[in-house]
Amino acid sequence: MTINRALFDEVMVPNYAPSAVIPVKGEGSRVWDQEGREYIDFAGGIAVNCLGHCHPALVNALKEQGEKIWHLSNVMANEPALRLAKKLVDATFADKVYFANSGAEANEAALKLARRWALDTVGEQKSQIIAFNKGFHGRTFFTVTVGGQTAYSDGFGPKPADIVHTDYNDLESFKALISDNTCAVMIEPLQGEGGIVSPTADFIKGVRALCDQHNALLIFDEVQTGVGRTGDLYAYQGLDVTPDILTTAKALGGGFPIGAMITTTEIAKHLKVGTHGSTYGGNPLACAVAEAAFDTVNTETVLSGVKQKEALFRELLTTINDKYNVFSEIRGKGLLIGAVVTEQYKGKAKEFLVAATAHGLMSLVAGADVVRFTPSLVIPDTDIREGMARFEKAVADVVKANA
Repeated sequence: MTINRALFDEVMVPNYAPSAVIPVKGEGSRVWDQEGREYIDFAGGIAVNCLGHCHPALVNALKEQGEKIWHLSNVMANEPALRLAKKLVDATFADKVYFANSGAEANEAALKLARRWALDTVGEQKSQIIAFNKGFHGRTFFTVTVGGQTAYSDGFGPKPADIVHTDYNDLESFKALISDNTCAVMIEPLQGEGGIVSPTADFIKGVRALCDQHNALLIFDEVQTGVGRTGDLYAYQGLDVTPDILTTAKALGGGFPIGAMITTTEIAKHLKVGTHGSTYGGNPLACAVAEAAFDTVNTETVLSGVKQKEALFRELLTTINDKYNVFSEIRGKGLLIGAVVTEQYKGKAKEFLVAATAHGLMSLVAGADVVRFTPSLVIPDTDIREGMARFEKAVADVVKANA
C-alpha cells in the first residue's frame, strides 16, 4: 500500500484539504516528513502540543498507564481521573470537574449545564444564550450554532433556538441584548479562530458585571487559551475576571484527546445522575497523560517562560515587518500570537502559511487576514530564531509573488 496524499482523496471524507506534507516523526519543536525533511513547528497542532512532540513526561505517562488500565467506563471511577480533577480544582476557581474527549464536548456540556441550571432555578423562559460574532466553540450542532460563524453552522437544517450574537469588545451592544431571560453568555477570553483578538479590560469586566446583574452564567471557553497558552495557567487569571463555568481541552492532554468542563458545586449539582455523560470521558489513559502535561506546564518556570518567549516572537516579527511591511499589527497574548496582514495582502494570510511550509516552518492562519503562531510552550529560543529566519524567507517569497 502506498501511503501518500493521493490516498487521502481516495479514502477520506472531503471535509479537509490537508497539505501534501505527511509528518511521520516529531521531537520537541521539530517534525520530519516521509522524505526525511525537517520542519520547525510553530503550529503546535493548533495550540494542542503544549510541550512539543514526544515530551518524555508524556511518553512515560502513556507507557506506564498503557500497561495498567486503559478504559473502564464511568460505571467506576479511576485513579488518574480523580488525581487530575483534584489538581484542576486546586489550581482554579472551580470545585467540580466533568471530563470529555474534546473542546466541543466540553462546551456542549457547559451549554447543557447552563440551560439545565436556568430551568431548575428560574424556569423555561430563562433560556437565551448570548455569544459573539467570529467566536468558535466547536463543531457539534449546539456549539457550532453558538459559535458566531454562519459559514460553519448553515446548511444543516433547523438550528438550536434562542441563541443570539453580538460583536466582541462592544459592551453597549451586549448590554442591549442581555436580560433576565439570558441563561448564559459564552465567550473566549481571547478570540482564537476569529483572528486572535484580546478583550479590552472594560469589556470583559463589563460582561461579568452584566451577567451578575441579570443572574446569567458566564462561560469562558478556554479550549485554546487554557493550560499556559497566555502565560497564565488559565487566561481568566490574567484578566481578573472569574467565570462560572470554564472549558479546557487542546493543551490539557498535550496531544492526547481530552476535554474538561469545570464549575462550582452550586452550579454542578444541576447535572445530577443520568443528565449527561460520555463513554470515553475521563478514561485512565487520557487522564494519565493530561496529568503529566498539567504538572509540567503548571510551574512558575514554564509560565514565566511563555511570557519571555512571547517577547522574543514579537521582537523577531517586528524586525521582519520593518523590512517587508506586510503586517499592520502583531496581537495576542503569550504564545497565541496573530500577525494581521496589511490592506495590500488582505485575504492572503494562507499564502504566508504555504510559503512557510516550503521553507520548513509549520504555521497557521486565523481567518483570511491573520497568520497565527501557537508553538510549544517550551520551544527553545534557538528554535524560535531559526523558525523566524525561515519565516522571513517565506515573507520575502510572498512579497515577490505579489509585487
